[in-house]
Amino acid sequence: MVRILPESPTLFALDSRPDYAVETALQKTGAARIAGIDEAGRGPLAGPVVAAAVILDPRRIPAGLNDSKRLTARRRENLFDAIIASAEVAVAMAPAARIDAMNIRAASLWAMARAAAGLGPGYALIDGRDVPDGLPCAARALIKGDRRALSIAAASIVAKVTRDRLMVRLGRAFPAYGFERHMGYGTAAHRRALAAHGPCPHHRRSFAPVRAADTRSEE
Repeated sequence: MVRILPESPTLFALDSRPDYAVETALQKTGAARIAGIDEAGRGPLAGPVVAAAVILDPRRIPAGLNDSKRLTARRRENLFDAIIASAEVAVAMAPAARIDAMNIRAASLWAMARAAAGLGPGYALIDGRDVPDGLPCAARALIKGDRRALSIAAASIVAKVTRDRLMVRLGRAFPAYGFERHMGYGTAAHRRALAAHGPCPHHRRSFAPVRAADTRSEE
């Protein structure tokens, strides 16, 4: 199956916003059911990495789509509901155990391919530099794609909101760590909790701060 290589790095304006131009250009070449794919949660010390694939209906694109990092939590939640109501969506997660077994990059790409398989698109736009193996279609990687293509921006919102909601639930299940506040990132409070309690089953033991806390807990 043909894979289109990632494009060369490009500088983007700080105030750039995504549009539907990339998808429109692909549609003119005959591509149909174009999915944007993005992930959330590469950096945290705990929890899964979550990937989302979204095929927007060009007649019903929610207003205000943008890179999830540029939106408030309330705006992300509202847009999440609008995306779910108007688009085709699939989500896949790689839990901490898979991240430890594969490494975070490989686990993220694995989750992206799984999310794409859930929709079976005709073409995929991937945020970043890498095109995952095992996609069900041809694909293109877009650097800063969540600031350029609306379908990737939508996927970034779905992935982020899905993961945040999961971390809130993990916070209730493991109250000592405060996951609902920091979403598993390595904040000072999280590191203190790790030092005091050691890692829980959802911590990524291959990450250095968790590995160090795990070693201390065994002494």
